[in-house]
Amino acid sequence: MKYAETKLGRVFVIRLEDGEIVHEVVEKFAKDQGIRAAGLIILGGANDGSKLVVGPEEKDARPVNPMEHELDNVTEVAGVGTLFSDEEGNPMLHMHMACGRNESTVTGCIRKGVRVWQIMEIIFYELVGTTGKRYLDPKLGFKLLIP
Repeated sequence: MKYAETKLGRVFVIRLEDGEIVHEVVEKFAKDQGIRAAGLIILGGANDGSKLVVGPEEKDARPVNPMEHELDNVTEVAGVGTLFSDEEGNPMLHMHMACGRNESTVTGCIRKGVRVWQIMEIIFYELVGTTGKRYLDPKLGFKLLIP
């Protein structure tokens, strides 16, 4: 385990609009606001065609080869995530979302592109006083948080 203490900065209430791609809009917002670290909760609707990473194809393969799932209908969503800058200073959102319709739910990482259906609402908690960043782990093939 690795950890670091941080403090709560600004808190934002955000409404995403129909058709927006969640990670793109959130990362642009963070960049525009000068935010380097945050925690987020989100709820609303995801549109069909949205894509989730739903696990690795093989648990021990390196680098990790992600499995992708495309939503075939509108779903209700609830998610949580963190945002930290990468080595180049670009905000990078890591968010997992549960997307459900009727009695079926799929859960995964939104990095491949989740598109808003009508609205999504976010409570965005800025974290200040942290040196945490995401660094590329060449063995795994993705950027890991180093607190």
